[in-house]
Amino acid sequence: MSKPPPIPGSPEELAAWDALHARIGDLYQTLRQDRRSPQTVVIVPSLSLDPRELRKIAGVWHYEERMLVYLMLLRQPRTRVVYVTSAPVDPVVVDYYLALLAGVPYSHARRRLVMLDCADRSNQPLTKKVLDRPRLVAQIRRHLGGADRAHMVCFNSTPLERSLAVRLGIPLNSVDPRLNDLGTKSGCRETFREAGIQFPWGFERLSTAREIAEGLADIKKRFPESRRAVVKLNEGFSGEGNALFYYEDLSADLSRGALARRIADRLPTKLRFEAPTETWESFMHKYAEMQGVVERFIEGEGKTSPSVQCRVNAMGRHQVISTHDQVLGGPGGQVFMGCRFPADGAYRMAIHESGDAVAKVLASKGVIGRFAIDYVSVPQPDGSWEHHAIEVNLRKGGTTHPFLTLKFLTDGSYNPEDGCFYSESGRPKVYYASDTVQSDRYRGLRPADLIDISVFHGLHFHGPSERGVVFHLISALSEFGKLGIVAIGDNDAQADFLYRKTLEVLDEETSPIGVERAGDG
Repeated sequence: MSKPPPIPGSPEELAAWDALHARIGDLYQTLRQDRRSPQTVVIVPSLSLDPRELRKIAGVWHYEERMLVYLMLLRQPRTRVVYVTSAPVDPVVVDYYLALLAGVPYSHARRRLVMLDCADRSNQPLTKKVLDRPRLVAQIRRHLGGADRAHMVCFNSTPLERSLAVRLGIPLNSVDPRLNDLGTKSGCRETFREAGIQFPWGFERLSTAREIAEGLADIKKRFPESRRAVVKLNEGFSGEGNALFYYEDLSADLSRGALARRIADRLPTKLRFEAPTETWESFMHKYAEMQGVVERFIEGEGKTSPSVQCRVNAMGRHQVISTHDQVLGGPGGQVFMGCRFPADGAYRMAIHESGDAVAKVLASKGVIGRFAIDYVSVPQPDGSWEHHAIEVNLRKGGTTHPFLTLKFLTDGSYNPEDGCFYSESGRPKVYYASDTVQSDRYRGLRPADLIDISVFHGLHFHGPSERGVVFHLISALSEFGKLGIVAIGDNDAQADFLYRKTLEVLDEETSPIGVERAGDG
């Protein structure tokens, strides 16, 4: 009988992890020298987050499809991809991505792709589902084709991913889970402090309602003009772990103790949550468990929410790889809805430099992989901008797959001199992307219907012109009326036009006239 796997978190597992992690640098160097070297990439796109937070996301398992952009790695002729999901992915969706591969016959790419699933749509993280299925783990191992040339890619790295990497005997190209505190709301404030960049005044490592009330009181005393402040769970996702507290008639003239007591009395009924299903009781239970922060809310006419995407490669070298302007929504305007690339030219290089300072600190602590730094930027009377770093997302996020889509489709690169992206042909490229295109009218549209509509109206990405629309979250359309869009153009006007045109087409095709026409076809 084979030796049983080490107990999760045990010294044996940590030693095995460290040995595997040490191989990443050599593997990176080998593949960098020759892109045609044989390799196997195991993609486990698990949102390994608190299941209570996952329940806030409709059809959360469909978010595993955002990483289907990695199927474009199959352009490398000796690369094999093993892609694991909670539930089977419609073959039409897989074919859609493979059709985007330029210069590779479909049959050649398809035979190097293995799609596996757990047949489990529960709200547990995908990686846990895989670990609970030892036969599936064994099946993945059989497809590795040599563990010395294989590695795993994930959405975020937790002890679950560490255990799976050890069981598979392959390294995980991501941050060591022991460093994950650096990506919590509390940890990132400490990183910003070390990097010497500006971030909102506030307090971290809080865990009780009393500490929240005292922190909110201190903010009001220090900034009497403050109208509201933010309370954040350490491990909230996409802004849905945030809540706003409005001071309303509370005056900074009160003593600190009196102000804190009045705030404490109001918290259970006045804290306004970004997640519509959140309650005071459940929020505070999670707050006590995972801790959180209280911060001054940054006000300002014309403020924006840019972000900087960074990468630390397997050799420990850090770099800024893109900037975006985020589109936020939700009750308090803190939920990620989409993004525009690149960030506004008025400040993109300023946040590039700020993000580089953060990336340098994280690299010095041993972080590898992709991550993003979010900002709130406020225009000043003299025409300058003031940038406040808000958080570090120590994982792949909502800006990762749109950028990879652009990079894979155009073979271009980000220019750190001007913060723009240029395709291999030299054209500047931009995009507008969203994960939250949603309408009840879209329910019932199958993946095949969406692709038919896209082709009929000429929306799909066109290689020679390097313009068009790429869809993701396609499988969420039929059940939830929800999908994602990346609209790629040569300038903002083109990208905006393509995005709006896509929405107009979807609305037209799901109208009674459009449905009747489809039936006639």
